[in-house]
Amino acid sequence: MNTYKTLALILLLVIGFKGYSQEEDLLSLLGEESTINYTTASFKSTRVINLHSTENMAAGELDIRISHRFGFISGGIYELYGLDESTIRLGADYGISDRLMIGAGRSSYEKTYDGFFKYKILRQSSGARNTPLTMAFMSSMAVKTLKPSDPTRENYFSSNLYYTFQLILGRKFSDNFSLEIVPSLVHRNLVATVEEENDVFAIGAGGRIKLSKRVSLNAEYIYVLPNQLAPQYYNSLSIGFDIETGGHVFQLHFSNSTSMIERGFIAETLGHWGKGKDPEGEPFTIHFGFNLSRVFNVK
Repeated sequence: MNTYKTLALILLLVIGFKGYSQEEDLLSLLGEESTINYTTASFKSTRVINLHSTENMAAGELDIRISHRFGFISGGIYELYGLDESTIRLGADYGISDRLMIGAGRSSYEKTYDGFFKYKILRQSSGARNTPLTMAFMSSMAVKTLKPSDPTRENYFSSNLYYTFQLILGRKFSDNFSLEIVPSLVHRNLVATVEEENDVFAIGAGGRIKLSKRVSLNAEYIYVLPNQLAPQYYNSLSIGFDIETGGHVFQLHFSNSTSMIERGFIAETLGHWGKGKDPEGEPFTIHFGFNLSRVFNVK
């Protein structure tokens, strides 16, 4: 009997060990397959410069943003290369979840209030789920509160409303390089001249090259499809640097756009990099500017 008991015990131990090994192999396999590695920090901020980036605020994080665009540097020393003038936007962005972000702001440019939401439809990832890019949808609404130029005529509130819809497609190709393409639609309820379309279609592109642990070179360009804007307007081009310092991100840049909301920098950019369309005009009517971002953990 003792021999049978010993054999039975050995058999049970072998079966148990084999079952345990198979379970460990299975769990290891499942663990490897169930791990999704989401790509992070494609851009240092939720904006490339003016354009929204693929980044969102994390759930419970609040980003207070102060954005400045000084006057045209072509003003020379008399205007201190634009520093005598400034356009400002004060804003706040908040992460509802890791996919959904909302925000609002107020610009001195035509005393405009704006609000938006941005939702990540896809997130670039590897592992169990191999997604080659990040896709986000952004929608904003803005209202101009500047007093009408002609108060004697009937002015409708709806005439001062503007809407923007963007699909943001981006990929982090390496630790040092990220790129995004942004098809955009701007709708203006009222335009100034018959030469302008109410609906403006454009394609933006933004990129980031990491120069060091805390510094990157950013650039963006927005191409507006032909025959939609008045002749005095140009495509927006901006170039600058992101500098990360702890909880702050400083974005220092040059741009030919004055406004910091989509309706302005997509459809109403007056500056240009060069002589522009008027041979007698001033060259390089561009702005120096900055965005300052400070993140707070609300919950």
